Amino acid sequence: MTPDFRTGFIAIVGRPNVGKSTLLNVLVGQKISITSKKAQTTRHRITGIHSDETTQFIFVDTPGFQLQHKNALNRAMNKSVTSTLSSVDVVLFVVEALHFDERDKEVIKLLPNTRPVILVINKIDTVAEKGELLPFIERMSKEFAFAEIVPVSAEDAKVGDLSKTIRGYLSEGAPMYDVDDVTDRNERFLAAEIIREKIFRLLGEEVPYSTSVMIEKFTQEGNLRRIHASVIVDKAGQKAILIGKGGEKMKAISTQARKDMEKLFDGKVYLEVWVKIKSGWADDERAVKSLGYGDT
Repeated sequence: MTPDFRTGFIAIVGRPNVGKSTLLNVLVGQKISITSKKAQTTRHRITGIHSDETTQFIFVDTPGFQLQHKNALNRAMNKSVTSTLSSVDVVLFVVEALHFDERDKEVIKLLPNTRPVILVINKIDTVAEKGELLPFIERMSKEFAFAEIVPVSAEDAKVGDLSKTIRGYLSEGAPMYDVDDVTDRNERFLAAEIIREKIFRLLGEEVPYSTSVMIEKFTQEGNLRRIHASVIVDKAGQKAILIGKGGEKMKAISTQARKDMEKLFDGKVYLEVWVKIKSGWADDERAVKSLGYGDT
């Protein structure tokens, strides 16, 4: 550890679907947060850790701040965002290149003025005319007193000197986690998130938002993990869609999830996934809490 070793917590915030989870995975150097092209994929506060010889970065990926559908689930997610902002050293505010609207402005209202906020302009790879970026950067600089503005393309893993920029705002101090740790979440949690990602990727627009995943049983025998999971849905029709004709859709979800788990856990996985109906769970405060939402 170098004499001027630095460590600190960095929040990643922004409206839904600007690429926060992809950015987290790139900065950590390993996939720990689920991604999809659908908005509102992340529901939990996910901590990702990256350590090198001079710095330990502790990133906190938050759910996209919800402006609509104010049910119990979304209230819990928004609470996670606001509580995170009050307890970190640096904030990364992520926006999509050339896209800034009322949804982004609502998140800006939450940004603290007591700690540095770095504006990360993501998805610059989608900008055909690069000359349009400079006027956009100038416009954004007037929206808030950002400490830095850094354009990136998280999808292409091109984040430039973002980590170096962040380090400049962290305080000297010993690492808080083991240098080999990449997250503070346990394997049980990660298994549930992987299953949920496959549901988002393989199903249509509506069904994924009405589902949650609960790990009923997680045991390890040597290098083999036996995982029994339940997918919670709101209606019988959603269960039928999730299972698919002849069980094909659930088989695809389970197979892809198992392969990702084996890669992440570096061992064999036996996975069983069942579907259960729990009507109105997303607007039931107790149900939302029992499924782990709104945790910090």
